[in-house]
Amino acid sequence: MTDSKQPQALPTGPERELYLYAQGLAGGKPSVPVPLDLLEAKAKEILAPRAYDYVAGGAGGEDTMRANREAFYRWRIVPRMLRNVSKRDLSVEVLGARLPAPILLGPVGVQEIVHKDADVASARAAASLGLPFVLSTMSSRTIEEVAQAADKVAAAPRWFQLYWGKNPELTASMLQRAERAGYSALVVTLDTHSLGWRERDLHHGYLPFLLGQGLANYFSDPIFRGLLPQPPEENPMAAIQLWGNLFSNPALTWKDIGFLRQHTRVPIILKGILCAHDAARALEAGVDAVIVSNHGGRQVDGGIGALDALPGVIHELKDRMPVLFDSGIRRGADVLKALALGARAVLIGRLYLWGLAVAGEEGVRDVLLNLVADLDLTLALSGYTCCRELDPSSLTLSSLDISELRHEP
Repeated sequence: MTDSKQPQALPTGPERELYLYAQGLAGGKPSVPVPLDLLEAKAKEILAPRAYDYVAGGAGGEDTMRANREAFYRWRIVPRMLRNVSKRDLSVEVLGARLPAPILLGPVGVQEIVHKDADVASARAAASLGLPFVLSTMSSRTIEEVAQAADKVAAAPRWFQLYWGKNPELTASMLQRAERAGYSALVVTLDTHSLGWRERDLHHGYLPFLLGQGLANYFSDPIFRGLLPQPPEENPMAAIQLWGNLFSNPALTWKDIGFLRQHTRVPIILKGILCAHDAARALEAGVDAVIVSNHGGRQVDGGIGALDALPGVIHELKDRMPVLFDSGIRRGADVLKALALGARAVLIGRLYLWGLAVAGEEGVRDVLLNLVADLDLTLALSGYTCCRELDPSSLTLSSLDISELRHEP
């Protein structure tokens, strides 16, 4: 890294509350609405309809998106009383790094459709708080540009997410670029070898990559450029067509994991694990961690809620590798529930994208500060002082009919 500045300390929940109340008394207001329904509504006002739907939408009838939230509704926190919770520590260790809170910014591609500063704004916000940022292969700014921008803010972890395509040389090139630029882990997304049936996007006839958006890492890669008769700057349509030919690779199998280890020295994390058997295969393949995820409901309509899949994966792995979680995280209570069921940390996606849409880098930062504060207060009010104290006994299954519950954004 090129800069030794340290991230700002995360305020506690009460400190964040007092800041927001004082801001209100002085006639000010935060950069983003605190209620999440208002946050998303504000983002919807700002964004073009097709851009909003691209972020907000899921596969098919969006049943998997509903399943993600319903899984959280089923679990209820059981608060414990008269415990000394005056001092709390939200930090966790993931792959040898101590994180100030169990929250990462998950990989979200083509962020330029949400805000002009795109991935640079999100990475800078994460770095300012010391939280890891995971850069998508489909980012709007290059691997190198995002790294340089984040390093100017503070020294903080960043990971690179790979969409594993057909060309091995191109894959190896991207892995090497990420490692040289200081990305300390590789997240391999397994569930997107083909795009899911996304009705909203199909209705708009909208896939931003076909407009050349979200392709910065391809257009800047020497291997990719070498496959073109003309540079992307001179013939963007040919470059877009080449990307389309190379992006998906449904022929990959577990045998191919070894290729990744041959081309990177950083820890390898498999994202998209929902089945205990696949978790066992990941362990056999020698990877370093898994992420329980259904891609936020964007790939398989009618799929299992990610939180419903988490206990089975945890039981199978039995602490033999870290398990992270994403899909459906909205509030501090959600984070607590995922940690209690065995996740080491969680990743968020749409949540910080709404902050980016509303207020750029500051909006992402405020969304993160609010989520961390909410988690801190929920932890304390439930009788816990640190994340490692949580386990399944912290929760109980609700007997309510979840079909009657209000579905949140």
